[in-house]
Amino acid sequence: MAKGLTGKQSAVLGFVMDYIETKGYPPSIREIGDHFDIGSLRGVTVHLDALEKKGFIERANTPRSIRIIHPSYQTHDKVKMLPLLGTIAAGQPILADEHVEDLIPVPAEMVRNIEGAFLLRVRGDSMTGEGIMPRDLVVVRPQQTAHHGDLVAVLLGDEATVKRIHFDREGTRLMPSNPAYDPIPVQSEDARVIGRIVGLIRDYAGMAF
Repeated sequence: MAKGLTGKQSAVLGFVMDYIETKGYPPSIREIGDHFDIGSLRGVTVHLDALEKKGFIERANTPRSIRIIHPSYQTHDKVKMLPLLGTIAAGQPILADEHVEDLIPVPAEMVRNIEGAFLLRVRGDSMTGEGIMPRDLVVVRPQQTAHHGDLVAVLLGDEATVKRIHFDREGTRLMPSNPAYDPIPVQSEDARVIGRIVGLIRDYAGMAF
């Protein structure tokens, strides 16, 4: 998460930045509260007060007066901050605060006008045939449906996995692209699609050769 911020503060900052990037103006306190299911306006202003005190935002005594002032987190046309999700508890909203590990800048062109895009870190080497390597970050467009052959993020229990999804006479299968791995047969009650992969980010400095 953003250095010096709690998980909730990072999530609120990310929402404000994404809202400004998408709509061109900041959200209201009530809209922030509705997004995070915070029942009182005071519950929202506590987080905004903390962000202001720590030098991330600035506010005035007018509606929609939030302005990002921290130089590392100011939004502009070429960059968008996306939440990096970790372990996802089954039954909870995908973008729940406790799931957000960090906010990562990505090229705005990669997500365009996708609402609620997020990042997942790839674990394992089951998709190397697609050029997807361990520790890559994949950009996910949130959606609950998929077509045959789509590259998707699927939630199995509380673990998200990236695979091609196949629908055939044998049922639904998650297909790896590394021949060392077998397809994963799934039942609808065991898994759910959480998004389609629309981009990839690789940190070469963190790779081992």
